[in-house]
Amino acid sequence: MNTSAAQFVTVTSAAKALDVSVDTIRRWNKLGLIKAIRDKNNKRLFNLSEIQRLQHKLEGDDQTAYQVLSSQETYPEAACIDLFAGAGGTALGFHNAGIPHIMLNEIDKYAAESLKENATTHSLNWDIVEGDVKNIDFTQYSAAVIQAGFPCQAFSYAGKSRGFEDTRGTLFFEFARAIRDIKPKIAIGENVRGLVKHDGGKTLDTMVRTLDELGYRVNYRVLRAQYLDVPQKRERLIIFATRKDLNLPILFPKERDYFISMAQALKGCPVSEGQKYPERKRQIMELVPEGGNWRDLPEDIQKEYMGGSYYLPGGRTGMARRMSWNQPCLTLTCAPAQKQTERCHPTETRPLTVREYARIQTFPDDWEFAGSTANKYKQIGNAVPVNLAYHVGRCVLASLGCIPVDDTMEEVKPLEISSL
Repeated sequence: MNTSAAQFVTVTSAAKALDVSVDTIRRWNKLGLIKAIRDKNNKRLFNLSEIQRLQHKLEGDDQTAYQVLSSQETYPEAACIDLFAGAGGTALGFHNAGIPHIMLNEIDKYAAESLKENATTHSLNWDIVEGDVKNIDFTQYSAAVIQAGFPCQAFSYAGKSRGFEDTRGTLFFEFARAIRDIKPKIAIGENVRGLVKHDGGKTLDTMVRTLDELGYRVNYRVLRAQYLDVPQKRERLIIFATRKDLNLPILFPKERDYFISMAQALKGCPVSEGQKYPERKRQIMELVPEGGNWRDLPEDIQKEYMGGSYYLPGGRTGMARRMSWNQPCLTLTCAPAQKQTERCHPTETRPLTVREYARIQTFPDDWEFAGSTANKYKQIGNAVPVNLAYHVGRCVLASLGCIPVDDTMEEVKPLEISSL
């Protein structure tokens, strides 16, 4: 969004312009539905146009539709290797963007089975290597792009700043090893937003320095899926690295000026298996209104349901949480009925089903998941949303020169390593 051309106003002015209360504006901001910036006096300002669009949306203006984004073109020169592929969220998003895959690696047997089944069903020419990434000889491969959603593990620091050597024993090291051996034009890393502050920023600092040592220009962004055609308030850190000798631009998708609601996402969703509440929990959740949580329960039931958590500080708004039809879903976890992160259907008193989970992660309805119901929830909950990956994939293609850079993308300068 072009902030220089936008009209930013105080919360009071925004409330007056929209004829709503100041508390309403603040509540929308707290829910993550609108963004705020700080002026030089640290006063919070809001984009008036963005708030107006939100208001229209909440009043039933459904100009944007839920869809699994896909391009008709394929670019063989952008061939990709995908590590830690899971059930294929990033791989499918990249494929839909136009990026073919040479190899996908996944160690979890159920996720690997999901990849194999879908590759056959959807006629995807994917070489799926099941097993530990540590056993792969990357020198046998050639690829323009390497993508990895590596798990974030703790690093051990001795203050020696050894870069690549400092990452040994971590799964990021395997990502770095693949980059060293294959030398792709672009490397994309994906992780949770918490990596930015992990160990005071030292972990991400070491990763950036390692990529620099390997010959790559690097920058990163935390992308908010709810503004990138995903009906979910999910944030993912994307690391974008380009080979120094090629001078390719580093591009990230710009946030759209709309979001997709749960009502749009779940319309016509196929019936599927899902977890069920024990009877007493079902009776308690029946009392929670749409968009509500444990605070909407009578006090005696609050104490019964919350147990010791009732006396702890903080909002604990994920407990006994029922979703809202007119908003994106909260971030999906590996199970929809965990006490701290409840994901109850907006109007039916039950956890979200497997296919509802998949819709919210923007998997197509014919993308199947192997294993038990619990395995399926885990695979979907751990995935990168397909549409988020699609937008990143289009930026990769534009950086490679396969498609034009357009106004849906933002070019950023590489980080100055010496300043980190």
